[in-house]
Amino acid sequence: MRINGTLVNYYVHCRRQFYLHYHRLNLEDNSELVKIGKALHERNEDGEVAIEGIKIDKITKDYIVEVKKSDADMEAAKYQLLYYLKIAFEKGLVKKGKLVCLEKNSKDKVATIYDYNEYKDDLENVLKGMAVLIEEDECPKPYRANKCKKCAYNMYCYI
Repeated sequence: MRINGTLVNYYVHCRRQFYLHYHRLNLEDNSELVKIGKALHERNEDGEVAIEGIKIDKITKDYIVEVKKSDADMEAAKYQLLYYLKIAFEKGLVKKGKLVCLEKNSKDKVATIYDYNEYKDDLENVLKGMAVLIEEDECPKPYRANKCKKCAYNMYCYI
């Protein structure tokens, strides 16, 4: 399996989720929250752009735009967007990244701007960590966190 933005997001969000998904244990087909997120993306499919097997939500004159349903894990979404900026940069497309959340706790849409060059080293460290974890023989152990309650892998981890 090739690395993609979703895997980058999962790695930052939860190493166990990343490992399981990478090794083809997909439990998201039954998740209502995942279905809602996919429906939002399908609604926006007209602006979607595919580059090397990744799907970018939108490219404007100045930005690569990643749209998220909520602001639940902005750090993971940031690294997903940075990965898209890296792929675009390697293709000669130099843009800034814009992360947009449709549902925010403060009831406002969020637009956060990222510059790939500012986070380049951090992203490379994430990608190196992913490569190491992929080669591990054992899945990371589960740990309890608030974010686990809504995770599609929750029942797999705790039951």
